[in-house]
Amino acid sequence: MELRHLEHFVAVAEQKHFTRAAEAMSISQSGLSASIRALERELHTSLFVRNTRSVELTEAGRALLCEGRRTLAAAEAAKDAVAAVQGLLRGHLSVGLEQCLGVVDVPALLAKFRSAYPGVEIEVRQGGSTPMLDELASGRLDVAFVATAGHPIPGLDLRPVSTESMVMVCSAEHRLANASAVSLPDLAGESFVDFDPTWGARAISDHAFARAGVAHPITIEVNDVHTLLALVSHNLGVALVPERIAAKRGDHITIPLAPNSADPWQVSVAIPTGSAASLAADALIGMLPTTLT
Repeated sequence: MELRHLEHFVAVAEQKHFTRAAEAMSISQSGLSASIRALERELHTSLFVRNTRSVELTEAGRALLCEGRRTLAAAEAAKDAVAAVQGLLRGHLSVGLEQCLGVVDVPALLAKFRSAYPGVEIEVRQGGSTPMLDELASGRLDVAFVATAGHPIPGLDLRPVSTESMVMVCSAEHRLANASAVSLPDLAGESFVDFDPTWGARAISDHAFARAGVAHPITIEVNDVHTLLALVSHNLGVALVPERIAAKRGDHITIPLAPNSADPWQVSVAIPTGSAASLAADALIGMLPTTLT
């Protein structure tokens, strides 16, 4: 099995279109089609269901996609290992980042990395921590800055950068605004403002309320810290957020949670375990300030 055939297969699987995949790979569509046919002949199965508008993976194609990505990532890591021995870190670094973490200055870190390793192509994708962790496990990302409850995740190495407690935020007019602390049962019957389900803070809140057996009706869902705090300040709901977010400027009130109400919010640098780890990712992590690692 040739690596270029796998590269072409992954490109078509991701683009779901032969023409777009050919453009992305800078080859002719006929050449791409021939490469896919050669791979299918070798594997004695069809990898795609083709129609005039798009292509979809067959069951065999879905099975190959995950392993194909891992194989390509391992091949790239092998090239990087040889280059590293020669003192020339090269290749590609895919970085995932949940927005609004506020713990690591990622742009400054990437600028420092690019200055030290100009031969490495850097790609950055921003999104929620849940899909970022999935992409790490599948080989689509080399490293990600994520927020979780800090529990172990099979196949991934989470290196903690910062750990903070969750707190409640509410408006100054809220019935609990003067409380010294609140428990989750105290919030029964409330409406909540919260983040998208893929965000780390949302996952921690959902788990905490489920564990406590308290309803957690989310009437407003946002993807922005400042919007969440503004909505809470106008008494449109309450929210559980990390201390770092609650400390941002606004007219909201911050109240501690009763002990053991929710798991802590942990920001980590996440990489695949074992041989799947990228030399470029290790080099990037090595540039983090020692106060963070």
